[in-house]
Amino acid sequence: MADIIQLLPDHVANQIAAGEVVQRPASVVKELLENAIDAQATSIKLLIKEAGKTLVQVIDNGSGMSATDARLSFERHATSKIRSADDLFQLHTKGFRGEALASIAAIAHVELKTKQEDDEVGTNLIIEGSEIVSQEIVVTPKGTSIAVKNLFFNIPARRNFLKSNQVELRHIIDEFHRVTLAHPGIHFMMYHNGNELFNLPESNYRQRIVNIFGNKTNEKLVPVNEDTEVLKISGFVGKPEYAKKTRGEQFFFVNDRFIKNAYLNHAINSAFDGLLKDGTHASYFLNLTVDPQTIDINIHPTKTEIKFDDEHTLYAILRASVKHSLGQFNIAPVLDFDRDAQLDTPYNYKDKGVSTPQIEVDRDFNPFQEQNNFKEQRSSKQATAFKKQTPSSWDSLYVGLESKGTQSQQEFTSVQFETEEKTASIFNDDKALENSKSTYQLHNKYIVSTIKSGMLVLDQHRSHQRVLYEDFLQHITVKESVSQQLLFPIELHFSTQEIDIINQVKEDLEHTGFVFSNVTKESVEISGVPVSVPASEVSVVLEQLISDIENEVPDSHFSSADLLAKSMAKSLAVKTGQTLTVPEQEHLVNSLFGCKEPNMSPFNKTTFITLSVDELDKKFV
Repeated sequence: MADIIQLLPDHVANQIAAGEVVQRPASVVKELLENAIDAQATSIKLLIKEAGKTLVQVIDNGSGMSATDARLSFERHATSKIRSADDLFQLHTKGFRGEALASIAAIAHVELKTKQEDDEVGTNLIIEGSEIVSQEIVVTPKGTSIAVKNLFFNIPARRNFLKSNQVELRHIIDEFHRVTLAHPGIHFMMYHNGNELFNLPESNYRQRIVNIFGNKTNEKLVPVNEDTEVLKISGFVGKPEYAKKTRGEQFFFVNDRFIKNAYLNHAINSAFDGLLKDGTHASYFLNLTVDPQTIDINIHPTKTEIKFDDEHTLYAILRASVKHSLGQFNIAPVLDFDRDAQLDTPYNYKDKGVSTPQIEVDRDFNPFQEQNNFKEQRSSKQATAFKKQTPSSWDSLYVGLESKGTQSQQEFTSVQFETEEKTASIFNDDKALENSKSTYQLHNKYIVSTIKSGMLVLDQHRSHQRVLYEDFLQHITVKESVSQQLLFPIELHFSTQEIDIINQVKEDLEHTGFVFSNVTKESVEISGVPVSVPASEVSVVLEQLISDIENEVPDSHFSSADLLAKSMAKSLAVKTGQTLTVPEQEHLVNSLFGCKEPNMSPFNKTTFITLSVDELDKKFV
């Protein structure tokens, strides 16, 4: 039988490797930014077109490469970061495998311009699908400029799996945030379709966070600093009252490398135990510095997961440090054992000695002797001190008591109460209405109502979601809604990315009844809200809407109005555990069966069930 195993060609092997390294344009952004940082760049510019599908370009002022290194950098497993396998446990750089550029070049058109500081001219290299098209000498400034064009041009199936431009841009911005937060000492700029999205100058860590997430973030941060032999922690956590429904502001950096770790995240949640509302997540921006020999980075293709040598110790230190910071800055209640100066001994009595109190005792006192004999045995001085004053006319205290009691008892028995004449009421009595109610609330979760065939049981939360969903969807579609003007406008602060999301759905929000009086880069001023939205719930509704759009951005085949109506209905629907009056229960039942699709909630969950009399009879067989 002939041999059937053969070696793959290099271009096929590169395309397979690209499947691990490059999932979407954000993966290219991450690899190129990390290469620029490893090149000791102090200024890095990121240019994006059509969410990275057309162009991803990174320009830096780093050390640059020679002509030979530029050619060799696109070969598989060619790297300047390690020399032996032992170097994998002494890593101080971002990239080390030598797979990124080779994988990117296999599935895109790549143009590289690079020059070292001592060279007069640089190198221009053009690669298409792992094939080098040209290599020329070019005049270019110091550093490296690498442009990745037409991603997945030779793998159309992979290109079809890319999401909409909004989704891909959000992933790129997430990667940009992770890299820029880890390196506040580098100047970063980002442009999308010619528009500047971020310009982050060199700054300290706190200022970098504020520049990315808005000026309002500054008052939300609580410093965390701890230095031990095992772990060094620095950074900030967010105050509990500013906790969000999303996990977008949770960042762990280990040796300046962004990681995801559910175990360490649990340590943070444990430190915030009892301080957060249900459904909210704390924000944190923490830098962890550990010995490189105690971690293994080479366990995941994207290097976002790290294996620690002793996770339990890190968990305990991290939890204690965060809890200490929250208590130190009066965020969490703590026991204070500090000395109170008001409890100190007064200055005048500080050096005085303690004197024993003198107590005079009559040792001859006998309570069982008669009073006359007792008087004769003690002196006149002692008699004055211990004599008991007995009233001489004690009988007078009880004079007339019996007669008064008899009189008061007679007066009490002779009291008569006035009563009104009972007349027939025109309207139904509240008690009668209570007895004649057609609905009943069970465990503040279900509404039970009677029907001809048996019994109806509604889930109050899901049913109200369906009612609100169809109401909001009609307002958005018809573009006619009633708005309630606010006496004092509400000003809400968001990050640049969140403001961009609000601008995308601003028109649809206005159709539901929101009135935006002013929208800036960091804040939104609202002067009117829909009638069904309380003013206190406006921030909750918008935060939930932003969260839903970030996690489920509508593609071209999906209606943004539908997503908006779903998000608002989820935020404003009656919650499980909320008590409803009888009229509210009846109104919810009637409103549900006035909907077009009463059987299902907007999220395809059952809203009600029916139990016939026959089914109930079978239960008692």
